[in-house]
Amino acid sequence: MTTKAQKIKRVNKDSMLVSLDIGKTSHFGYFRAPDGQDIRPFEFKNNRDGFLQFWHRLCRFKNQHGLTQVMVGFESTGPYAEPLIHFIKQKPVQLVQINPTHSKRLKELTGNSPNKTDRKDPKVIADVMMLGHYLTVVLPQGAAAQLRRLTHARERAIKQRTATLNQLQDLVFIIFPEFCGLFKSFSCKTSLHLLSHYPTPEALGTLDLQQLSRTMRRVSRGRFNHQHAQRLLQAANASVGIREASQSITEEIRHLVEQLHTLDGFVQQLEQKMHLYLDQIPFSTLLLSMPGIGLITVAGLIGEVGDFRNFATRSEIIKMAGLDLFEISSGKHQGRRHISKRGRPLMRKLLYFAAINTVKKNGIMHAPYTRMVERGMPKIKALVAISRKLLAVMFALVRDQSMFIKDYNAKSYKLAA
Repeated sequence: MTTKAQKIKRVNKDSMLVSLDIGKTSHFGYFRAPDGQDIRPFEFKNNRDGFLQFWHRLCRFKNQHGLTQVMVGFESTGPYAEPLIHFIKQKPVQLVQINPTHSKRLKELTGNSPNKTDRKDPKVIADVMMLGHYLTVVLPQGAAAQLRRLTHARERAIKQRTATLNQLQDLVFIIFPEFCGLFKSFSCKTSLHLLSHYPTPEALGTLDLQQLSRTMRRVSRGRFNHQHAQRLLQAANASVGIREASQSITEEIRHLVEQLHTLDGFVQQLEQKMHLYLDQIPFSTLLLSMPGIGLITVAGLIGEVGDFRNFATRSEIIKMAGLDLFEISSGKHQGRRHISKRGRPLMRKLLYFAAINTVKKNGIMHAPYTRMVERGMPKIKALVAISRKLLAVMFALVRDQSMFIKDYNAKSYKLAA
């Protein structure tokens, strides 16, 4: 029996359908019995009193129609649904999730109108549930839940750091445009130290060559030498940066450098906590046994997936990541295959960067990546294919409770011979 048939079978004559349209301050609920009897969508507040009101109405409807099973569905949404989801998860119900794309396309069939209202949406969600188009809700618990929050916090911190670094670079370009081209990495430790203490060409000009050289060598631990200091002083003496209001700009530069140091420290704290929580998850060592797969990748994937052992097949977890393939073909037209991207974007991001790391020379995925590129596959598509392969290997490692063995097939053939 297929997965789709199993889903439709779950909605039987004893099942009560409950659909939710999520809002920030209030939600809309809707109940439907198997014989088609329903109630008008009703509003309830996004607080404890509202949740209890919703649950009492649900139990009353269930008892009136003599139903034994309850399926609660809602659209994938932001943080506004989380308190209600955790409240419902503690009740004896089945909680499912609806793809917004499905409800959007089915919406016009209801009343033959694209009209979108809070009272219409719950009915459409119930229709999608009847068709069996829903996903199981993944709510990580314990250490996995902590990893999920830590990973999201790290993503926000990295995004904020990138924005701060861009602002800093724009300001430095105004008063000292030559500075940006003298460092391979604008955010390196030496660059930020100089911007914090000597943000203008005039400030650098107060130092002699020996002083600047010693400072750069000390901060960079020998990476920058006398020649680098000489080029920097020459650029400072010939700078075309503006002088007007430079004092006000330097104050903001120092503030942004302090923000970068704070964000770097915060990211390091998050990564240390990730390591602690990974130690509490037994199968994390299996995933970390893959060369090229680091702590951040494993922590992020466990935070998004939860327990890998809850999935029966690798296609389920690949679909959750939005890495499942589709094509649009009709008649003689043969469409190209693409990934659906209907899944967790953070999973795809983590796996993509992991793929870049593992296709390097001597990497575990260098050989298959090279074969794909030699066959004419674009490099980006080849990296996406490697992402799928990495996720499948991770699923297999957890399923079989096995450590990663490099060149496994070659060693198996040798043993067989």
